[in-house]
Amino acid sequence: MCELVIFDCDGVLVDSEPISIAVLREVIAGAGLEIGEDVAYRRFLGRSMSTIAKLLEDEFGLIMTDGHLAEVRGRLYERFRRELKAIPGIADAVEALTAPFCVASSSQPERIRLSLSVTGLLEKFEPRIYSSTMVENGKPAPDLFLHAAHAMGVEPAGCVVVEDSAAGIEAAGRAGMTVFAFTGGTHAVHCGLHDTAAALNPHLIFDDMRQLPALLAAYGSGKKAP
Repeated sequence: MCELVIFDCDGVLVDSEPISIAVLREVIAGAGLEIGEDVAYRRFLGRSMSTIAKLLEDEFGLIMTDGHLAEVRGRLYERFRRELKAIPGIADAVEALTAPFCVASSSQPERIRLSLSVTGLLEKFEPRIYSSTMVENGKPAPDLFLHAAHAMGVEPAGCVVVEDSAAGIEAAGRAGMTVFAFTGGTHAVHCGLHDTAAALNPHLIFDDMRQLPALLAAYGSGKKAP
């Protein structure tokens, strides 16, 4: 039975990934490196800024300075306040859950809270918000999900993680948790998300957040998902 639902934030609760990838590519281009959208989604989706900065240095030879990182945050937060929307159906889905739930995201706490605030979701999750800044290793390491489960008082085997990125799906699997891959964000088609998720063998793949309560109930009862 599901004892705890752990949600990723970006691409699962809020439809932020197209904005995030666009801003990141703009700042990287300003620093002298052009990275295609498909490469950016494949390499950076679901990862923390510290991990992205290390990947950029190791794989592309670009050093992201503190100034670059501040520019990413500034541009991103400005666009979030103007444009960010919740994933369709997420508010009703959360209201219908019978198990406790929380957020475990690669983003910094201030970004998570801003994302949830501008989309009207913050009061549903506060204070059950966990960030990769709280653990040593970000996704795809299992640290963040294990930290969230421990903080919520639930064993990993009792957790269902709702994730949209390869890094997050891998992290949840390594944590010994059930993984529901969500492919309903607007970025899903652009980055071949369904095929990427399927290759990682999550327990279930779905693209309509309104189905989540029924999917959790069916999975917990051993019945075939609707």
